[in-house]
Amino acid sequence: MFENGICALLSRLCPDPADPATAPLPGNLLLWTEDARALLRALPDACLDRLFLLFPDPWPKSRHARRRFVHPAALEGIARVLGPGAEWRIASDDPTYQDWIAATLADQPWFAVPPPTTERPADWPPTRYEAKARAAGRQPRYWSLRRCQPAGPA
Repeated sequence: MFENGICALLSRLCPDPADPATAPLPGNLLLWTEDARALLRALPDACLDRLFLLFPDPWPKSRHARRRFVHPAALEGIARVLGPGAEWRIASDDPTYQDWIAATLADQPWFAVPPPTTERPADWPPTRYEAKARAAGRQPRYWSLRRCQPAGPA
C-alpha cells in the first residue's frame, strides 16, 4: 500500500478539513489500503463494470514475478468480479511487464484482448507515473480488455 498516494487522494478530496466550505467526503467513498487482491477475493461475482490497473509495480526481477498483479493465477478471480462485457484497463511503461502482460493474456478464456495502444485513450485518467515514464523516455502501452461472456450450459 502506498501511503503517500492515499494521503494525496484525501488531500484532493478534502483540501482543508478545518474550512466549513470544504465539502465533506462522499458517504459512499471507501479507500482500501491493503492488497487489492484480497479485496477482489471478497467481492461478489460480476459486481464490477470497469477495473483499472494503471502503472502497477512491475516487480522486474524474475524471482518476484509471482507478485505481479497480472498473473496467470489471478486471471480467473479478476474475471469473476467483472460482469460480462466489463472492461479491464491496464497501463504499463515497463518493457518487461509489458511483455509479461502480453504473454499472460495470450491464451486465456476470460478476456478479449485487442492489441495495446501506445497513446492513452481520451477517457482514461492521466497519472503521475505516466508523466514520469514519458519524461524518462519510456513508452507506455494501454490495454482495454473485455470480459467474455461465460460459456452457457451445453
